[in-house]
Amino acid sequence: MQRILVSACLMGRRVRYDGGAKTSVDALLAAWREEGRLVPFCPEVSGGLPVPRPAAEIEGGAGGAAVLSGEARVLASDGSDVTAEFVAGARAALEVARSSGIRVAVLKEGSPSCGALAVYDGTFGGRRVPGQGVTTALLEEHGVRVFTEDQIAEAAVYLRTLET
Repeated sequence: MQRILVSACLMGRRVRYDGGAKTSVDALLAAWREEGRLVPFCPEVSGGLPVPRPAAEIEGGAGGAAVLSGEARVLASDGSDVTAEFVAGARAALEVARSSGIRVAVLKEGSPSCGALAVYDGTFGGRRVPGQGVTTALLEEHGVRVFTEDQIAEAAVYLRTLET
């Protein structure tokens, strides 16, 4: 049985920057939880950031790959540089995926860690730009396919291809 890495906030854990969760009520996710497939994980907390914490964005909306290569930083709304924590969290997520044989992840869209299609542009103005978060970029680079919370049906199709 394939296990699935999932953003802890989607599972109701209050780990988001604002101290909240973004609990998903998706039936497939609930079924996977019942089957014991899900491995909830928050890269930001695992990387050493507290809850709550200042919001963070990738400078210039550059995306996770640019952060991993040292070309961009992750900055908090208070001006602090939290790049090291984001990179540490991404590496911890990759280690969990490797140790559990995980090849599929369902992560929170828009997050500077977990965004798969878009991230915020770095101005804290609420504007999104196409791109991936730090954790998503690292996971994808190492063969873990990342889906958003709005792509769970697509994740299920992909999961079936892995299990046949």
